[in-house]
Amino acid sequence: MGKTAATITHIMIKRLSLLAAFLILATNLTAQQTGLSLSGKWQYKLDTLNEGIQQEWYRLPFRDAIHLPGTLDDAGIGTPPELSIDSMHRQVMLNLSRKHRYIGVVWYRKEIDIPAAMANQPMSVYLERVLWKTTLWIDNQLAGTAENISTPQQFSIPWKLKPGKHVIVLRIDNQQQHQTGDATHAYTDGTQIKWNGVIGKMALIPKAAGSIRIAEVHPDLPGKKVKVVVKLHETDNPDQLSTLQVALGFKGKVIAAQSIAIKDHTVQMEIPVDTPAQWDEFTPNLYTASIKVVKDGNTLDTRNLQFGFRQLGNANSLLQINGHRLFLRGTLECGIFPLTGYPPMEKSGWLKVFTAARSYGLNHLRFHSWCPPAAAFEVADSLGFYLQVELPLWTSVGDDKPTLDFLIQEAYDILDTYGNHPSFCFFSMGNELEGDFSWLNHLVKALKTADNRRLYTTTAFSFGHGRWPQPEDDFYITQWTKQGWVRGQGVFNDEVPGFKQDFSSAIENLPVPIVTHEIGQYSVYPDLKEIDKYTGVLDPLNFKAVRKDLEKKHLLSLASAYLMASGKHAANLYKEEIERALKTPGFSGFQLLGLQDFTGQGTALVGLVNAFWESKGIITGTAFSRFCGPVVPLLHFEKAVYTTSEDFHAQASLANFSNQEMQAVKAEWRVTDPTGKTLGAGVLSVAKAGIGNDNSLGSFSLKLKNIRKAQALTVRLSIKGTSFSNQWNIWVYPAQLPATDPGVFFTTSLEEALQQLDAGKTVILNPDTAALQGVEGRYAPVFWSPVHFPNQPGTMGLLIDANHPALHNFPTDSYSNWQWWDLVRHSKTMIIDSLGLDIQPIVRPIDNFFKNRRMAAIIEAKVGKGKLILCSMDIHTDLEKRTVAKQLRFSLSRYAAGKTFNPTALLTAQELKTFIFKQLHQE
Repeated sequence: MGKTAATITHIMIKRLSLLAAFLILATNLTAQQTGLSLSGKWQYKLDTLNEGIQQEWYRLPFRDAIHLPGTLDDAGIGTPPELSIDSMHRQVMLNLSRKHRYIGVVWYRKEIDIPAAMANQPMSVYLERVLWKTTLWIDNQLAGTAENISTPQQFSIPWKLKPGKHVIVLRIDNQQQHQTGDATHAYTDGTQIKWNGVIGKMALIPKAAGSIRIAEVHPDLPGKKVKVVVKLHETDNPDQLSTLQVALGFKGKVIAAQSIAIKDHTVQMEIPVDTPAQWDEFTPNLYTASIKVVKDGNTLDTRNLQFGFRQLGNANSLLQINGHRLFLRGTLECGIFPLTGYPPMEKSGWLKVFTAARSYGLNHLRFHSWCPPAAAFEVADSLGFYLQVELPLWTSVGDDKPTLDFLIQEAYDILDTYGNHPSFCFFSMGNELEGDFSWLNHLVKALKTADNRRLYTTTAFSFGHGRWPQPEDDFYITQWTKQGWVRGQGVFNDEVPGFKQDFSSAIENLPVPIVTHEIGQYSVYPDLKEIDKYTGVLDPLNFKAVRKDLEKKHLLSLASAYLMASGKHAANLYKEEIERALKTPGFSGFQLLGLQDFTGQGTALVGLVNAFWESKGIITGTAFSRFCGPVVPLLHFEKAVYTTSEDFHAQASLANFSNQEMQAVKAEWRVTDPTGKTLGAGVLSVAKAGIGNDNSLGSFSLKLKNIRKAQALTVRLSIKGTSFSNQWNIWVYPAQLPATDPGVFFTTSLEEALQQLDAGKTVILNPDTAALQGVEGRYAPVFWSPVHFPNQPGTMGLLIDANHPALHNFPTDSYSNWQWWDLVRHSKTMIIDSLGLDIQPIVRPIDNFFKNRRMAAIIEAKVGKGKLILCSMDIHTDLEKRTVAKQLRFSLSRYAAGKTFNPTALLTAQELKTFIFKQLHQE
């Protein structure tokens, strides 16, 4: 047997033979187990020098008090940050700042009074969640240690407690105990903070002889039955017990019951269920299982469990649920809780999260390198969400045996604690793992053998091993394969916009279903109005630093416009990302990064909702779910920009990931102009649309020759009799343009421009962009974070004065859209910090929020006796092939020739010369 397999086997055996004195239980805390609450006032003392054990602090009272459950951060205990917001620097921009920070050992002490009814029987101490290592003393005697961070820490007390006063002491060390990575979201100040304390339920629980250690419910949907597996504590003598009784319930009624004599520490039974109701996102039917150990008519222990009938699988390398295709529309949940710094332990907090995600059309959450508490699973069960849980691991897997043993134990504890939840559908061993994949494959294989109720994967993507699935992967999460990219990050900036593409060529011959990894990551400008929301333990010093920087640079008035323009741009990119995924027949889903902002790793504000799961006003959930929902009408068309000499052709299809075929489908298409006038319409009919995304609805065309001026058209596709509708814009420009006014002098030469301006002429100066020193033009915005990745050429889209007369013949929104792609890619952004504030760009690239430079692509000014338009987008090269550049040049020229061209900003010839010289200067 290999070393890795032997280690896993050793851990499995160890799990079956732990002494009760130090048993860390992984069971659900039900109403029957609440026992004596330990919530309330505790004494505490910081052990900054780690001397408490040597000095036997477990024997001592402490002076100061704190409320548990809670954290030091909640109580305002710890060191305040020493960060300044007076300048933009990396440290202040890394993440939200803890108002009080403490990393180290803390001792907590509480005196309790055990009533006679609870005394003189086995008991356990239950702490629902702790970071990281806990040591327990009761009445000055060591009672156990625990270091699990994904599940409750629970200790069996090795002796029976008498009625009356007792003292419980906890020594909690929130320093990193194992080599799991520096940024795993189970333990990081980047998102969920490294808090010290106890959160969730705290109790002293009676444990009668015959108590249940683990209870599992294995629904069998095709077999119409339930297998119940109950594991009793190994120290109990099963001969002294009597029967195991199980009652299944549905909608408040008992539907089946069975009992069996207990003859061993593990008891199994199968219970038939007539016509089981399925669990999925559409019908999250939940059953209950009441499990009792009974002796002589007395109930010794009870578990009340919740479960659902669902069957996950893989057919033809496509995810399946309950016999039909499953498509995951997911986002990451990275442990971001900006008021507390730790996850909600009650259902209400998770109801907000899942309700927001559902309102944006999602059905899936991936818990990036951490596992949520029971409340999250319970809410997801009730709403029909598919969850991916992960080990607290984000690093290169090595050979540190204590770390490997810890991870194995964490994996089994997660299964034992949360495995009955139908929402627990997917389990990954961590995020972007490297290192020993033999060990990871062995672990996944062992977990699948232990519990086959979900699908497993070795890692959520790997840069070194991510080009093809691993042998033990049930599903495959990646951003690329050995055959190409499977997310837009790799193509949107480099390929001319087209809307017929999908990712089929990159996934040919995959052996398992593919889910795309962390798609999006399009940075959005900070919403500075969000600052006032931070009323808890975290201070948004990063947001405050941005605000102060904008104030100093006289740009604060633009902050809201920056937010909306960058956000609308990001929303468009997310739309195309998602639609390409939906158009790819072999895809089984995507995981966004993200719908919600990420507050760490350099303030990665990539969300369309903020860290509080609240809208930023960029796009509504209703609008987003039109292209991100169970049923989405799709259009396949060649490009975004057309001329009046062309026809518009489109192929319509339907991604139907509902739970049933759609019969007699009628798809209504309509093309309208900006006034709402219908330019063309029709109906496409098919007999049915099956479950999947290979439903062709037919095609249609529209002649564009009768359009007389440049305009954006809206193309809508709706399914008659339903709310399913989607829409797109295309831009149509005249194939032939009138001659420009000879009174406007167009040049690429600064020298020529200065001569003409000195003569009082009107000039359009369009310098050679290859020579300009400005920021490289990129259509896609800053990736992830300009702080985390500081060397990327980074802007955040365009802020456009859409009503400016210079753009009268170039219709546009106030933000980047697909018709700007060619212009942006053939541009250099001018940095205009040296120019006066009276220079207000017509087209303004938005600088990233870490630099906040004044930028421009098109400006206007009076220069001496002349008038100038300066454009750093190439509008002079290959105009017969570059329709958009040709149209923008025409629009600027018409404006420059008109009476309304009267710039108010003033530049001297020397100022212009100095500015252009700086722009042209080559390092």
